[in-house]
Amino acid sequence: MIAIDSYEFMKRYWIPKEWIIEEETILLEGEIFHHIHRVCRNEEGSKFELLAEGGQAYFVELTQAKKKSGEAKILEVRKIPPLPRPHIHLALSIPRFQKMDWLIEKSVEMGVFSFYPFVSDYSFVKNIDGSLLKKEKRWQKIVQSATQQSGRGDLMKVQPPQSLDQLLQTFNQQAHRVGLFPYEGEAPQSINDAMQTLKQAEGFADLQDVWIFVGSEGGFSVQEVQLFQEFGMQPLTLGQQVLRVDTACLAMISIIKYELRLMEGK
Repeated sequence: MIAIDSYEFMKRYWIPKEWIIEEETILLEGEIFHHIHRVCRNEEGSKFELLAEGGQAYFVELTQAKKKSGEAKILEVRKIPPLPRPHIHLALSIPRFQKMDWLIEKSVEMGVFSFYPFVSDYSFVKNIDGSLLKKEKRWQKIVQSATQQSGRGDLMKVQPPQSLDQLLQTFNQQAHRVGLFPYEGEAPQSINDAMQTLKQAEGFADLQDVWIFVGSEGGFSVQEVQLFQEFGMQPLTLGQQVLRVDTACLAMISIIKYELRLMEGK
């Protein structure tokens, strides 16, 4: 057995679960093997952790390193605890792609369960076309890299881009959920008031999911605010200052995790 603290500093790599070909052996190939062997300089005898779907972490030793593939021997297996409930879902009006990439990475690190890109009146892109859909592969690579770095036991789900109206329909079909959206215009409540109301509401103990809706540069239009209200959500304020998209996202995630005690230790 290795000390728990050692896991914090260990190299980790995400692999498909089907690569575990035997109880003690994991096959490595393709880009992942290239990254492990060539980029990270792991040679035969090197030890590291491999993460796979289902929250399993395998402490392994690289026993064979060929030109394009390798094998690793499983030395120890541990279970990574799943993300606690309620799950946080971040719905983001697509900003400039560099900022989008950064927010996907930070959402993984912050423990967001799923990420919903959407187009709206003020989003950086207005149409869902082939060029936007091509971004999904890049976003998945960012998720995988951030998962390895943070050591979480699952891949954050990045959903296909959709319109705000479609997204609200999806939100409305979920049970035991609540939706929150910060707004830089006039808002009847603060985030603090909204969280206190939520925690005192009947059925809070059954809460399963919290959705955060954040607008792109320019926020939400008046028509979109009315649309949110039709789905039972009122705008809330994060204070007097107008926050950038990335700041608003991280502030909302942090506040919700703190208020709902999702930051407690192991």
